[in-house]
Amino acid sequence: MNTIIFTVVTLSLLGLLLAVVLYFVAQKFKVEEDPRIDEVESCLPGANCGGCGYAGCRAFAESCVKAGNLDNNFCPVGGNAVMSRIAGKLGLEVKEKAPMVAVVRCSGNCDNRPKTSFYDGYSSCRIKASLYTGDTGCSFGCLSEGDCVSACSFGAIRMNPNTGLPEVDDDLCTACGACVKACPRSIIELRNKGPKNRRVYVACSSKDKGAVARKACSAACIGCRKCEKACPFGAITVENNLAYIDFNKCRLCRKCVDECPTGAIHAVNFPPKVSRPDTEAAATEGVKES
Repeated sequence: MNTIIFTVVTLSLLGLLLAVVLYFVAQKFKVEEDPRIDEVESCLPGANCGGCGYAGCRAFAESCVKAGNLDNNFCPVGGNAVMSRIAGKLGLEVKEKAPMVAVVRCSGNCDNRPKTSFYDGYSSCRIKASLYTGDTGCSFGCLSEGDCVSACSFGAIRMNPNTGLPEVDDDLCTACGACVKACPRSIIELRNKGPKNRRVYVACSSKDKGAVARKACSAACIGCRKCEKACPFGAITVENNLAYIDFNKCRLCRKCVDECPTGAIHAVNFPPKVSRPDTEAAATEGVKES
């Protein structure tokens, strides 16, 4: 009995001694943290998505406080409203940024891009891409296994069963960039939402020459440069047989859409064009009637 009591007392005293030692060590080596970090973190949505480029909201808040300005910091989930609150907490100025959205740069649906083989392995775009070029003739297009869907924490992407392509919900997309990182083919891009959510982009990522690209997908960009010549704002460049529209220069005139022979350029959220009768033809008809 005495042995048990002695053991308990000894262990208790040892635990107390170690606690005192740890307390003094913690006091000596403790790091003072800026209380503003907690204030900034309280403004953030808490998604911890990594879209800001940091490991989580805490790391982003710490970066905002230590940076001294907000020029290189932006929370894509919270957007301009959250950044304005953070600027208020830190007494800094912040420039508003245009809202962005994920865009799928591939038009290779089941009709445009017929399958040449059948994949029955594990359902993963990354694994599929590491094994072979894909089950269609295009080695640049969507692999249709849905890695982007799994990566999205906001439910903004779904696979369309009819087309085999991912579709982005503009209202749910926060432009965190998780789907961009998840796509092994790099066909998903963050672009400006545009005024009234209207935007024009090349929905193709193929760098094959025109004939090869067209054979693999009927809606592929063939690098014909018609869009580049038609654009009055110099927003389109063609490199490696692929056209690209700079959304910072594009004025949404849609002349490139009319010129594209394959329909690879998509205009999103525009009202349908109203067909206007030819004025000369109308005048001629008027003369005939009179």
